[in-house]
Amino acid sequence: MKKYLAILILAFAGLAGCSQPVPNDKLDYVGEWRSPEMYLLILADGTVAYERLKDGGKVSINGPMKGFKGNNFEVGIGLFATTFEVSQPPYLENGKWYMVVDGVKLKKSLEEL
Repeated sequence: MKKYLAILILAFAGLAGCSQPVPNDKLDYVGEWRSPEMYLLILADGTVAYERLKDGGKVSINGPMKGFKGNNFEVGIGLFATTFEVSQPPYLENGKWYMVVDGVKLKKSLEEL
């Protein structure tokens, strides 16, 4: 519930504050990731856009990345932040990139942003 409250507050607050650029050792995270129920965009400058369909509703967040904690990353402003749990960091499978975030397997779009 705390995660969804933070997401809603950030959606209304918009982008404020500075994002942390994605560190060199995490550049595989940068890109556009999709599944039927989730969309995640991570830019190299640390800007994150997220949308998820779940339980008949839609949750979205657009905010600055605060940083990484292991494979997980935190997005938000001050106390109003949420952690995205990455159970499988970006990996290559049959020539395509995948990542598992918050229990959802995402496929990386190979189109240029």
